[in-house]
Amino acid sequence: MSDAPPVTSDFYDLEALLPDDERALLHRVRAFMDTQVEPVINEYWTRGEFPHELVPGLAELGIAGNPYSGYGCPGRSSLFDGMVAMELSRGDASISTFMGVHGGLAMGSIYLCGSEEQKERWLPAMARMELIGAFGLTEPEAGSDIARGAQTTARREGDTWILNGEKKWIGNASFADLVIIWAKDEDSDQVLGFVVEKGTPGFSAVDLKDKIALRVVQNALITLKDVRVPEANRLQEARSFRDTAKVLKMTRAGVAWSSVGCSRGAYEHALRYATEREQFGQPIAEFQLVQDLLVRMLGNITASAAMCARLSQLQDADAMTDEQASLAKAFCTMRMRETVGYARELMGGNGILLKNHVGRFAADAEAIYSYEGTREVNTLIVGRAVTGSSAIV
Repeated sequence: MSDAPPVTSDFYDLEALLPDDERALLHRVRAFMDTQVEPVINEYWTRGEFPHELVPGLAELGIAGNPYSGYGCPGRSSLFDGMVAMELSRGDASISTFMGVHGGLAMGSIYLCGSEEQKERWLPAMARMELIGAFGLTEPEAGSDIARGAQTTARREGDTWILNGEKKWIGNASFADLVIIWAKDEDSDQVLGFVVEKGTPGFSAVDLKDKIALRVVQNALITLKDVRVPEANRLQEARSFRDTAKVLKMTRAGVAWSSVGCSRGAYEHALRYATEREQFGQPIAEFQLVQDLLVRMLGNITASAAMCARLSQLQDADAMTDEQASLAKAFCTMRMRETVGYARELMGGNGILLKNHVGRFAADAEAIYSYEGTREVNTLIVGRAVTGSSAIV
């Protein structure tokens, strides 16, 4: 309908919290997703392939490593970084995940745990996206219990470390230039971080097939067989899993934002559909039950986005706690799962057709719901904070 109101999911105008320059760049990100990604992403999702030709355009936006200062990084606010994750995910959750792995987990590991020399060596090229990063923590038999269950080992021989083990679900790993590998030191029993460069002998990464979610992201099973890494590639400020957890705490907020974006994408497509689809001689947007679904979705999105905005403000003030990040990740992903379901419901049978996009968001939501800490684990982190008692076995 020509007189339909503009589609927007920022109902409380949270964008207004950003300064003009960041807001303008956020609009560029949105335009890139609308004009470059949306027209092609369903085809890649169907094939389970990654659109490498889009990487130069992402690089031109200058958003890799947004919140890091120096070393060629943008040095922008966590609030802006979160809203960028939301905009990327609004277009496609796989692209948001790709950037989250590269700019969040991989660059964040080097930024938080690397020496000055290591930051200068790798971060500028990663910020320009000339080098792509990956983050190897999860293992085939260790996910939520990785802190104590890691089986990948590191053994030192002079100025060289020898890594052995497997990592699973590692995004970007099959084509990344740098892969952060977290392994347990055989001598100290502490988890240490290593930067494994592309082409290192003994390192192999095979993409996992037949995923039903985030099909565009290439998740790999990594095998490390006597991989020799120089001491110069050991992250010098990573001395235990506590340092690994610093990276996860920082990026968990980004996953919460990404879940809001996934919800927004599904909602906006459903809203457009409701204004165009006619049944019983009128647009279904005029039906009470359809408006009820739209308002439920918008309420979920607005509550989640407001929570994330406050979380990012705390992050910018260096006051964000583990439990605050965990509450946002758990809550926002639950509301996302509900919201994409409502969007699919609104479309009826047409909601499962990929051309209408909502089916892609509904499927991708299942992965966002689980990675970067399951709902159960994040719930127990918050539960420990509010009760003073740990229920984690």
